[in-house]
Amino acid sequence: MDMEKRDCSAEEFFVQRKVLDELHLDEVAQKGTWSTKPTLGEQMKESLRCSVPRLKRAVLSWVPVLSWLPHYSFRENAIGDLISGCSVGIMHLPQGMAYALLASLRPVYGLYTSLFPVLVYFIFGTSRHISIGTFAVISIMIGSVTEKLGPDSNFMGNGTNGTVDYDRRDAFRVQVACSLTVLTGIFQILLGVVRFGFVVTYLSEPLVRGYTTGSACHVCISQLKYLFGVKPARFTGPLSLIYTLVDICRLLPETKVPELVVSLVALAVLIVVKEVNDCYRQKLPLPIPIELIVVIAATIITHFCGLTSKYSIDVVGEIPSGLKAPQAPDVTLFSDVIGDAFAVAIVGYAINISLGKTFGLKYGYKVDSNQELVALGLSNTVGGFFQCYSVTSSLSRSLVQESTGGKTQVAGVISSVIVLITILKIGSLFEDLPKAVLSTIVFVNLKGMFKQFMDVPTLWKTNKVDLLVWLVTFASTILLNLDLGLAVSIVFSILTVIFRTQLPRYSILGHVSGTDLYLDTDTYKEAKEIPGIKIFRSSTTIYYTNAEMYLEALQEKSGIEIGKLLTQKKKRDAKLKRTQEKEKKKAKKEAKKQNKAISHLSNGTFSNESEMNERRVSAGQKRQSQGNGVESLTETPTNGRVNWAYQHDVTVSDSDSDTGGHINTQASHSGDEEKATHSIILDISTTSFVDTVAVKTMKNIFRDFGEIELDVYLAGCQACVVEQLETAGFFSESIPKSRLFVTVHDAVLHILHKLGRGDCLLDLSCTTQM
Repeated sequence: MDMEKRDCSAEEFFVQRKVLDELHLDEVAQKGTWSTKPTLGEQMKESLRCSVPRLKRAVLSWVPVLSWLPHYSFRENAIGDLISGCSVGIMHLPQGMAYALLASLRPVYGLYTSLFPVLVYFIFGTSRHISIGTFAVISIMIGSVTEKLGPDSNFMGNGTNGTVDYDRRDAFRVQVACSLTVLTGIFQILLGVVRFGFVVTYLSEPLVRGYTTGSACHVCISQLKYLFGVKPARFTGPLSLIYTLVDICRLLPETKVPELVVSLVALAVLIVVKEVNDCYRQKLPLPIPIELIVVIAATIITHFCGLTSKYSIDVVGEIPSGLKAPQAPDVTLFSDVIGDAFAVAIVGYAINISLGKTFGLKYGYKVDSNQELVALGLSNTVGGFFQCYSVTSSLSRSLVQESTGGKTQVAGVISSVIVLITILKIGSLFEDLPKAVLSTIVFVNLKGMFKQFMDVPTLWKTNKVDLLVWLVTFASTILLNLDLGLAVSIVFSILTVIFRTQLPRYSILGHVSGTDLYLDTDTYKEAKEIPGIKIFRSSTTIYYTNAEMYLEALQEKSGIEIGKLLTQKKKRDAKLKRTQEKEKKKAKKEAKKQNKAISHLSNGTFSNESEMNERRVSAGQKRQSQGNGVESLTETPTNGRVNWAYQHDVTVSDSDSDTGGHINTQASHSGDEEKATHSIILDISTTSFVDTVAVKTMKNIFRDFGEIELDVYLAGCQACVVEQLETAGFFSESIPKSRLFVTVHDAVLHILHKLGRGDCLLDLSCTTQM
């Protein structure tokens, strides 16, 4: 059958339609033409052709390593990634063991945490330069939970000496940390899947920096017990940090001098060499791995000098060789750690994405915030099954990875290989490593966080609201602990945004001579108000929290007390109505008397007298109606029209209603009319959306000001705002779209043209002279 379109008769039409139905083809068109419909097989082929590229894009977006690893350039990147990976791997060893103590876990779990999550992030991450692994803030957050759920008092032995069963305690704390880590990863994955990466925008930079600074204080105080060799009591809840510090000070007379000496020596060496690294980082091909050198030296000295047996120096202890089989977390603990897990998820992601975007902006590549959530969540979830605790990026390791030539996450894989070799072969050699040395490594790495105290004078000079956020976050973190402190700081930060939108800056705009600019008259002396026109602007969006204040500010700035003027108008209308009724009654009585007295007169005479009565009534009405529009109430005769808005003390008493008062306004000269406010322009260019309350407020402004014969115009509406106003039914016969203008200048020109002031249309500079 010929499948080309052709005209057909009515009989052929039905024949063709039957054939088309049998072949599953398209129906015949109404004009006598027919076309084919793809068969099921053809449809499947077409859908496959459409879905395969889409599937490929989806896979590449969810597994970014597939997009860049096949194009990896060994010539350009291999050497840099190799050197960078070795440098970062060397840093992972001491930091992993040291930060594990912050999490109240054995050091080997810090090594596990430096291995598995790094490999997962290599597959799913989008940043090329950050180093995933242990971090002080996250470690201390994990430690607060493990100590809270697994205190020493729950694992006291049955013996008479009441010693703690450390093996059972540590095993339970590992279960708590793993359960917390898996739940943290689940939260992050779910937030990433629903594209909720923007949640980090609620954590402003002052908040994050204040929180990490407060967390650094927690880390510092938690490590003092290792430096002095004391065992303070454990405190929980608000002010626990203060109680711990006081208890450590109380135990200072019991300080173990050997451990203090070891700590001071290690601390001095670390500080000096790190300063050398900073001063000569441009000249040194690689930073001196002083942390690893100190760890190795301290282990050797402690082992061969017998410091453990002679001076009872607390050491790391057994580090098992080899990897442990994956183990499912204890889901019964989820209900106990759900709040802490969400806090760790948000804080870890905030640190990770801020650091990732910094490097992405520096080197010109995109870091997907939602994919970072998924990558970090998978790193935590998978790591939790391998007895790792929560991870995020580390600033110190990331800077080393970038400065030593790292170009991709291949450097992370190389660092993982070094950690893996350590776990499998040489981890047991660090069993005699003093914990005091690990604590000094933590102290030295807090330098960058303590430098954030310099934010205070900077914010004092630049933005005091951000300074307030920083201080409140820091104080709440110190006094209320990490979890509650984070919640309080987020709430306070959001409140500052709400207060700023509730208390915006309102201004009256004036025209800058010779331009089409309209600026705040209080700020710019060059801006002069246009007589008779008030241009009002708010510095923020108008919505339900500030709509009422917007109306109040409009009345205050423009000097127009709408409520007072409406009351005066109602009183005048009521007085006019009473006067009219009295005049009508009086006219009827006089008409009846005149009808009886002059019934003998002709109809012509009666008609003349009726006209005289009507004129008398009309004259009374005219006297009562004087002063409508934008004229003001005065107690003495005036030669011009005065705006009611500037007559704040004028009232209409009952005596005035009865006697007609002393209201006396005369026709004003043209020059005085221009000085009376007759038009108001609302510049809403800063408004990005309107809600029902804002729309209602706008309607009330148009209605109320219209009742006192003031014209209201809108200027600077964004397209989305206009659409929202149309949807809300804002425009009507009383508020036509002709009141809407693109710019303030257009609205001003329209008003001047309407008033017939054509001489000012081309050069508004004349308005300043009027």
